[in-house]
Amino acid sequence: MEGARFTIPTPSMLSKAVDLLDSVPMENRDTKGDLYEYMLGKIASAGQNGQFRTPRHIIRLMVELTAPQPTDIICDPACGTAGFLVAAGEYLREYHPNILHDERLKQHFHYGMFHGFDFDNVMLRIGSMNMLLHGVENPDIRYRDSLAQENSSDEEAYTLVLANPPFAGSLDYENTAKDLLQIVKTKKTELLFVALFMRLLKPGGRAAVIVPDGVLFGSSKAHKELRRMLVEEQKLDAIVSLPGGVFKPYAGVSTAILLFTKTNSGGTDNVWFYDMQADGWSLDDKRSPLLDEEKLGPVPSTELTEEEHAKNNLPDVLARWQERNKNELKRSRTEQSFCVPKGDIAAQGYDLSLNRYKEVVHEEVEHRSPKEIFENLSKLEAEIEKGMKELEEMLG
Repeated sequence: MEGARFTIPTPSMLSKAVDLLDSVPMENRDTKGDLYEYMLGKIASAGQNGQFRTPRHIIRLMVELTAPQPTDIICDPACGTAGFLVAAGEYLREYHPNILHDERLKQHFHYGMFHGFDFDNVMLRIGSMNMLLHGVENPDIRYRDSLAQENSSDEEAYTLVLANPPFAGSLDYENTAKDLLQIVKTKKTELLFVALFMRLLKPGGRAAVIVPDGVLFGSSKAHKELRRMLVEEQKLDAIVSLPGGVFKPYAGVSTAILLFTKTNSGGTDNVWFYDMQADGWSLDDKRSPLLDEEKLGPVPSTELTEEEHAKNNLPDVLARWQERNKNELKRSRTEQSFCVPKGDIAAQGYDLSLNRYKEVVHEEVEHRSPKEIFENLSKLEAEIEKGMKELEEMLG
């Protein structure tokens, strides 16, 4: 808690705060977690180091796409408030309730599963408290510059990476891990973080990470080489293009979710693309919900109609992801989601932007010959002339 400040200015205000909190049922883990999440939602500015809060429904979608297992070792190398780790823990409690009944799995859940790093002490305090209030006794949340040379010892240590790393920021090039610079010789943090994710994962490990669109189509040598490695040396699973206003009011940058599996031996056959148009909230600075609460998020409690799907694509993303190796292979590139064979991607210089492969439906225009047009005009003139004569007769 070094450097923490107590900012309640008067004894009477402290007394009122304690009385209000005393009436809240704090013995309930969900209440404590929900209250803390609500307070985090009120943090209305981005951090000093360029980090900003990832919307909780996008985090939930990424967790659902990767489906954490009770034996996973999960890492977020730029954890901020630990939102990804909290969501992974909640997913495991919901889908694997026996995890806390098996002594070995329970020990792993509390002491070995969750690892989060950041170089902002304020974020570390918030993240540690967030995990504790969501029922994880001793997560590994600590100070670390994930890209630095001295932190290059945990190669192939994790089975799942969930992250939204900084897209821009100052970088101490001299202190950057040399093995990362061997993968991509660049000063761009977003490229170095993707290289880091590849290094951190065990073979067979998977990642769901948010990247700016520039990573998908940038033309520099480092951009192209990184994409080539994802496609040819690892197994690139999917690109989910996010709507432009997802991170408003913090940032308006266009982003995508990158999903891949580390194999070190290739394995990419088809890459699944999804063009997400709506996430359930307005895409302006207000980010107001467009649907009732039970119809928001990737796992709504009631099924959405086609009209509601137009406002919230997340359940469809999840449903079609499950079909990516089956029915999705047959879908046309004019659809909202489709698959692209590895050969096509290689032929395009490993460009991974969705617009490179999406085809637009052109409406059929009825073509008429000049003779038909002339005949129609003649008929129209005759009808107008007839109408004028009738009008003159009526007027006397």
